[in-house]
Amino acid sequence: MAYNNSIALNNVYNYYLTTYAPKGSSRYDTHKKSELRNIYNSIVKLNKESPLYKLDSSKESKSFAVGIKEDARELRNVIASLGGLDEEKILNKKASYSSNEDIATVAFIGDHPEDARIPSYDIEVQALASNQVNTGTFLPNTKVQLPPDTYSFDVHINDLNYEFQYSIKEGETHRSIQERLAKLVSNAEIGLEADIVEDGKGNSALRLRSTAEGLKEKQSSIFLVSDDFTSKKSGSVSYFGLDQLTGPAANAEFTLNGKKLTSQSNNFTIDNLFEVTLKGVSSAKGDTATIGLKTDVESLTENVGALVKGYNSFIESMSKYRDNFAGSRKLLGEMRGITSRYHSQFDILGLNLTEKGTIEIDKGDLKHAAFSEYAKEDFSAIRHFANTLVRKMDQVSLNPMDYVNKTVVAYKNPGKNYATPYITSAFSGMLFNSYC
Repeated sequence: MAYNNSIALNNVYNYYLTTYAPKGSSRYDTHKKSELRNIYNSIVKLNKESPLYKLDSSKESKSFAVGIKEDARELRNVIASLGGLDEEKILNKKASYSSNEDIATVAFIGDHPEDARIPSYDIEVQALASNQVNTGTFLPNTKVQLPPDTYSFDVHINDLNYEFQYSIKEGETHRSIQERLAKLVSNAEIGLEADIVEDGKGNSALRLRSTAEGLKEKQSSIFLVSDDFTSKKSGSVSYFGLDQLTGPAANAEFTLNGKKLTSQSNNFTIDNLFEVTLKGVSSAKGDTATIGLKTDVESLTENVGALVKGYNSFIESMSKYRDNFAGSRKLLGEMRGITSRYHSQFDILGLNLTEKGTIEIDKGDLKHAAFSEYAKEDFSAIRHFANTLVRKMDQVSLNPMDYVNKTVVAYKNPGKNYATPYITSAFSGMLFNSYC
């Protein structure tokens, strides 16, 4: 029973993520025990003071409540990624550069003191890492010649064996079986993706591709397909050509500061400083990409740009709900109130507030402000602004129900308040109601 409950909860959470949070989670979504304890205490206090509401139970209202929380989380994470949430470090993230993004892109992941010297690197790419591809036999969309029965085949991948079983019924076509197998393999999430490819002559084949790239030492392939020792009827592997290797996996080959190296993936780190993603092969010997850190001025202006982009994305998302939810208009008004406090300081930095509530950047004025002798004082305003946004997003995330359409049914007896799980239960219940 406990196992089934676990599966149900997992399905609910997966529905939640795929429906409302397609951007996924990040390292900024992890919390210390002390932080979780503070959140819990805040929820208890919130529920203790909350009156009894009758909530709008429409699907649109549920989507709005969950969406507003996720948008707030996303903006908070954007700010956290720009140097952390500490007031002294916010917006201090070092920005990286690649002189040739057709060869490699880069992100700085280090955490070094301000006076630490971060080296630059020259990278030349000889070959990209590739995944394994098996392309089956191209078959016409005619009746399958295998006798009706239950068939199975085994896939060996990541040192594990997986058996796939399926039935072939009388009169089924090659294409229908291929499509069914493609869904069966892809939905298993074992590190393989499957799809159908055509040859332009009306024939189709099942293609299997590994999600992983490269090969480990002494490894000849990422996956193997066989039905030699499978539990059900064999013969479908050779018939559909599932074991036909058409694209072997290979490691990336590159030269870093003159030293030849290999990598199982096109994405790797250098000295815990840079995360590099290889994009293409150097066109000729000596065609390199130099990766390193931008100047402090460039880093600061880039961080401001990222902050403004995240803020504008939040405002635009909330504006979509403006016509149907008074809570959206309420939140947009609160956000405009925050930005208006910094209006005069924003003018100095080249940040202009629009009628829509978004912020536009005059890159020339921003760069001029960054080089000014008063840069430290001028840019302190944008740091205070970012800190204010973090606090606001924490408040929105804690109680998104504050912005949902609702009617007060009863207030609690003054002086005799008690904690109830009403608010948080209402929000959590939306996930289950949408899934079930």
